[in-house]
Amino acid sequence: MNRKDVIKYCLELPDVYEDYPFPDDDVSVTMKHKKNNKWFALIMNVKGEEYLNIKTNPEYSELLRNTYDYVIPAYHMNKEHWNTIVLSDKCDKELIEELLELSYELTK
Repeated sequence: MNRKDVIKYCLELPDVYEDYPFPDDDVSVTMKHKKNNKWFALIMNVKGEEYLNIKTNPEYSELLRNTYDYVIPAYHMNKEHWNTIVLSDKCDKELIEELLELSYELTK
């Protein structure tokens, strides 16, 4: 999955909108709930790579990091509750969709 795929998938979830919250940054985007304005996904460019931050259950975070080399402790986030997925062609699309849905549910 790439940035566009992630945004498109997120917008298919109920009551979601995309937001560009950082002044002078038209690249980083958060995907938010319309009802509470909490974000459940953050896509940003870091050192030429697309990073996707998502919320996970703490006990699941470590398992993901140990299983997938493209899942790392969250970039500039609480590393117990958030993970970063380094988006590339080698990422499992179904896993990313599952993790986006989990993050969506955890932030309702």
